[in-house]
Amino acid sequence: MNERKRQVLLTAQRLFIEKGFNTTSIQDILDASKISKGTFYNYFSSKNECLIAILEQAHIESAIRRKELLIGQDKSDKDILAKQISVRLVVNKEHNLLPIYEAVFHSRDEDLRAFIRKLHLMELRWIAERLVDVYGEQTAPYASDGTVILVGMMQHYLQYWSSSHCQDVDTGNLVSFCIRRLEAIMEGMQETDDHLIVNGFLQEPGHPNDNVKTVKNRLIEQLSGFLHNLTDESRQDEIQYTSFLLDEIKAEHPRLYILETVARSFRETFNETRHEPEANELISYLWNYLDLVKKDALST
Repeated sequence: MNERKRQVLLTAQRLFIEKGFNTTSIQDILDASKISKGTFYNYFSSKNECLIAILEQAHIESAIRRKELLIGQDKSDKDILAKQISVRLVVNKEHNLLPIYEAVFHSRDEDLRAFIRKLHLMELRWIAERLVDVYGEQTAPYASDGTVILVGMMQHYLQYWSSSHCQDVDTGNLVSFCIRRLEAIMEGMQETDDHLIVNGFLQEPGHPNDNVKTVKNRLIEQLSGFLHNLTDESRQDEIQYTSFLLDEIKAEHPRLYILETVARSFRETFNETRHEPEANELISYLWNYLDLVKKDALST
């Protein structure tokens, strides 16, 4: 993503928050961004696509932060899970996305509503998988119900807090409290073999082309292009981290634990630079590659 496109997204996001998504026109975005209509349509096919790009960036950022929290940690640690769940709430608050989500929720645009439903399902699936990590494989039949209960508790507490208090809720304490309450519920469902959702959403639909070799080659191609586009103005550490990741991934047996550690440093290096969006996209793809390598190793 080039710098100009990034600025258009930031401008559109500000307008969507200030004026509302439905009342913001493409012309408003053109005027505020000082770009032509042709430039806008070169980036986005519609206002909807512009909004989706904003929300997708936040989704990618949340996913990356969650992965980083697990580096060197026990995946069954409930405190880590609580921090990971809190990430989505924190990112939404940092980017002031709640008004945008509310506007989409109340809109009649089916494409946008379908996109939000897709993001919500991805979130539920991720939580369900993490609940199995925390409570064990034997809890898989109950993880979908546990996820719905957990998310429901958090949403209702947030609604209560927003209507009853003038200060912001501590999201970390809220999520930790709900997870502690969920623990007894998960135990009860197992003891009585009681669950409502029979066919859960644990298994993410597969992508036949997403095999380790294909993703690795695509990642190498993307990192190579990114490294080539780094100008002479780039800091030395930006070039060094990019070169290191590229060389390590090219190796016959990449060291996964090193890639995980360097991935975080790579992302932090590009924070608040014009390369930040593209760097985040690369790291998101890197984590996808690492997940595929681990799953492949478990299946052999």
